[in-house]
Amino acid sequence: MSKVLVISGHPNLDQSNANSAILLSLTKRIDDIEVRRLDTLYSNNPIDVEAEQKALLEAEVIVLQFPFYWYSVPALLKRWIDQVFTYNFAFGPEGDKLANKHFLLSISVGGPKESYRPLGYNHFSVEEFLRPLEQLAYLAKMQYHKPIYSHRMVYIEGVYNTLSDVQARGDQHGKRVADAIDVLMNSPELRIKQFVTTWFGQFDQLPASSEAFLSNLSEEVVWQAPEGRFQGHAGFNDWYAWARKTFKPNCEHRVDQIDIKPDADSAKPNGFIVDLRINLRADTFESSDFKGESVELQVKERWHVHIDTEGKVIIDSYVVSPL
Repeated sequence: MSKVLVISGHPNLDQSNANSAILLSLTKRIDDIEVRRLDTLYSNNPIDVEAEQKALLEAEVIVLQFPFYWYSVPALLKRWIDQVFTYNFAFGPEGDKLANKHFLLSISVGGPKESYRPLGYNHFSVEEFLRPLEQLAYLAKMQYHKPIYSHRMVYIEGVYNTLSDVQARGDQHGKRVADAIDVLMNSPELRIKQFVTTWFGQFDQLPASSEAFLSNLSEEVVWQAPEGRFQGHAGFNDWYAWARKTFKPNCEHRVDQIDIKPDADSAKPNGFIVDLRINLRADTFESSDFKGESVELQVKERWHVHIDTEGKVIIDSYVVSPL
């Protein structure tokens, strides 16, 4: 899985000095990166929506890299957005597939900085022109970050800029984007998301020992589930014993939605609230309340967590409610 996905929206990247330099700078600075060139994939071909959505789902950070064409994205990138960000994928009642992914715009701007001011010939700032893309991120429940753009990113021989200057600006632009991505990849929100994946992966196996879970539970953890209320490590062990007698190993927890926000009321530093919608598929034992039937359960969960001084995610409370 590529954690960083870059969608290159230039319609002819081989002819672009600035965007080529930016992408070269990014690929040499970021190891886990996938660059999808729309110009080579789809200039004369229909967009493979399934492949593009799959790439988006597998990424943690999504970067749109493009030149600023008429105060917006190039037509090729607009076509990609229109066809890939579909109903019940990016928006709509079930359209939360991109929720909480980091969304970053990286833009090469031809005009000078002073032109994007009230008294400049473009009148408005670059950020103002980008409002539709900002709203796209909000509608898709992604985390929109301050766009990164560089001016004077066009080379016209003998008229405007020098090739070496544009290439140097492209390299520095790529460094700024890579530095921003490095901050995002080490953010507490991403650490919590990765922990959620590991947590449910362990639960699916239902190991005989609960030790793998206890290290991420506070000693006073409150565990509230339809089966009852449990407290502390001893309480969790009681609940876990019930779970192992009920569900067979190799069950499947699918995280359909995750929302992470700071916990302003947390008594501990670096506190967060994690809201989840989970789909559980499992086989059960005949001695359980489910009488050996295969079950599919949908639940919502709310965790209160904090990140300790060693960077470990610790669960302080865990509430499970049926949907």
